[in-house]
Amino acid sequence: MTDSDPVIAQVERWLQDVVVGLNLCPFARKPLRAGQIRFVVSDATSDEVLLEELQDEFQVLDRTSMEEVETSLLILPTHLQDFHDYNFFLEEAEWLLKRQGYEGIYQIASFHPHYQFADTAPEDTENLTNRAPYPILHLLREESLERGLKNYPDPDSIPRNNILRVESLSDEEKKALFPYLFH
Repeated sequence: MTDSDPVIAQVERWLQDVVVGLNLCPFARKPLRAGQIRFVVSDATSDEVLLEELQDEFQVLDRTSMEEVETSLLILPTHLQDFHDYNFFLEEAEWLLKRQGYEGIYQIASFHPHYQFADTAPEDTENLTNRAPYPILHLLREESLERGLKNYPDPDSIPRNNILRVESLSDEEKKALFPYLFH
């Protein structure tokens, strides 16, 4: 892992301003404020090394209480910059999760600067809900996710509400919140 304070600072800013600020994830505010999010910057330049780092992160979560680290963000500033390569890698990451017996224990959520949902065009605003400054593998504890969903009044409304929220942003707001998309 590399010394990456500027990378982590940018991701923290995205979490604060976009994810929490726009309430795209109603469960993110608490662990962010409590310092329970682990930020890890990968220096991987190959899928093999990244799979090793992903395995390491699962093991860190295994050894660490949820009160100390609720979730982990594996940030990829140098690898998988192409969204199609990243999307293909997600299949490998899911395979690792299952092979190592972590299915039902952890989930992997995905974020990428060029994120594109199926059946959308690259410029469709709804893609902003999963766009981040860098490719990110977000490791979530199933237990934490289930607890949050159980206590949320209408979890099925979250994706649609997120789309409506980002669609309501002005061009100026989009440029302010997603500067890495407009350079």
